[in-house]
Amino acid sequence: MKRYILAVTGASGMPYADTLYHALSGLPETEVQVIISESAKAVMQFEAASGTSFSAQNGHFYSERDLTAPMAGGSWIHHGLVICPCSMATLAAVGNGLGNNLIHRAADVALKEKRPLILVPRETPLNQIHLQNMLAASRAGATILPASPGFYHRPESIQDLVNHIVGRILDHLQIDNSLFPRWGEG
Repeated sequence: MKRYILAVTGASGMPYADTLYHALSGLPETEVQVIISESAKAVMQFEAASGTSFSAQNGHFYSERDLTAPMAGGSWIHHGLVICPCSMATLAAVGNGLGNNLIHRAADVALKEKRPLILVPRETPLNQIHLQNMLAASRAGATILPASPGFYHRPESIQDLVNHIVGRILDHLQIDNSLFPRWGEG
């Protein structure tokens, strides 16, 4: 059984989180643990019209306030944590080793245990503080994978753009996928 953690924070980009959740929960012998921040819940309401349909079919859902959840401890084994979308506040907390909530704590644990941690920031433009926090998180072992889709695969819909980013996230978790045409295959 493979276990993945999806943390959803209050940045715009809920279709990324939704598509990633469904891709992970659709894998055989896979369990998805989801942490949803209070800010993410508010953004989900705003972006509901854009196709977000989070559902608890094959996942376990946690509040960001639940510091007793399994992923708060290093002995709990998982195969990767993705923070998608990753707000700049969460990026700052991860990059500076803060553990104010379950998302921050799970990221800190992933880094100290050398487990995959992928941060998917969506903010633009970036200021110097954002860039410094990205560099700090990267130096600590996180992968920074901005929600900046490519166009070489000739997307025809918003979902094609979302699939490109989610496919790249899955690539970094070493999960085979065919969510988008690869370079030179389109």
